[in-house]
Amino acid sequence: MTNDFPTVHADSGTARNIVFLLYDDVNVLDVAGPLEVFSQPNRNGFTAERIPYALHLASLAGGMVRTSTGAVFATVALDRLATTPIDTLIIPGGLPEEASVAAVLPALAVRARRVCSICTGALILAAAGLLQGRRATTHWQYTAQLQQRDASILVDADALFVRDGMVWTAAGISAGIDLALALVEDDFGHAVAMRIARQMVVFLKRPGGQSQFIQPLAIQSRDARFAGLHAWLRANLHRPLDVGTLAEQMAMSPRSFARHYLAATGQTPARAITALRLEAASSQLLTGGSLKQIAQQCGFGDEQALRRAFLREYGVTPQDYRQRFG
Repeated sequence: MTNDFPTVHADSGTARNIVFLLYDDVNVLDVAGPLEVFSQPNRNGFTAERIPYALHLASLAGGMVRTSTGAVFATVALDRLATTPIDTLIIPGGLPEEASVAAVLPALAVRARRVCSICTGALILAAAGLLQGRRATTHWQYTAQLQQRDASILVDADALFVRDGMVWTAAGISAGIDLALALVEDDFGHAVAMRIARQMVVFLKRPGGQSQFIQPLAIQSRDARFAGLHAWLRANLHRPLDVGTLAEQMAMSPRSFARHYLAATGQTPARAITALRLEAASSQLLTGGSLKQIAQQCGFGDEQALRRAFLREYGVTPQDYRQRFG
């Protein structure tokens, strides 16, 4: 290949070509984070190959691309890469006008060994039809939107990244680093990926999924009838709560209440109670109090039940949650 277009590192002839397809308002960390990961083995001799990766920044028209921060990347026009073999194609996030970007992806994908998205880049892959019937993830705020794009996509809302065959998708922003480390591990093994993670002072595999980074949200209902019930629940989380108790508050039969509540909120009453308890416990973990007190006040009963709930829902312990976000 020729070197008359921007590259982060010159191609050694055997390097794996990593192509980032950029566009205006792309998330800067979606690009810079993975670039740093892939450049590490080139700079620090972590592999037997002198230059393992050739890194290319491309855009549809070429030239300067403005990022979400206002900083710019110099890119090559995509057609200048027409004869370049693509090992890995990466679509970062940023919520662009998707149609023009998505239109070129099917032809690019057939030339690539791996196709990857970071954050909302998954929406572009979906628009291009590249996620049909596949498992995938994206930033937690956009998982519902991804599912709406294509009902055949098996959306994993909690995963930091997902691999389904040749297609890899990552969750929000910093998860691009997790994805890039996984790609390096796929290429050169665990030891090389671990050395890069240590060099960058990041986890090779972060504990838990992306749900741990989501501030638990209030149960949302399209039916205002349940607003008062939710307020009552928050004031009574320490009490034993079951469908019968909630139905009594609403002056409904348990069966009728359970049916109407599920239709209005999309959750069973039991699932809603757990979510409200986790919401309350998460807030209290950030403001103080012993785990025993928090468990009792939020209706978990004891520390072990609180721990199990956090591990099940967030993939981390209450202590880890407090340390990370407190």
